[in-house]
Amino acid sequence: MTQTYLVTGMSCHHCTVAVTDEVSRVAGVAAVDVDLDTKLVRISGAAIDHGAVVAAIDEAGYDAVAA
Repeated sequence: MTQTYLVTGMSCHHCTVAVTDEVSRVAGVAAVDVDLDTKLVRISGAAIDHGAVVAAIDEAGYDAVAA
């Protein structure tokens, strides 16, 4: 399963690390790919909880919507 989110406010390497670290902790997440140019975060894994991913991105300091 792959989910994609549009994450606003990301602009640097620190942003990438913060989002990747938080989202990687969500149960079921196997991989996180952050693209700063498009502001898209692609997450793959099994049985990923959408609410938990959005909460993790919020914890990193950014807003996310499903893309």
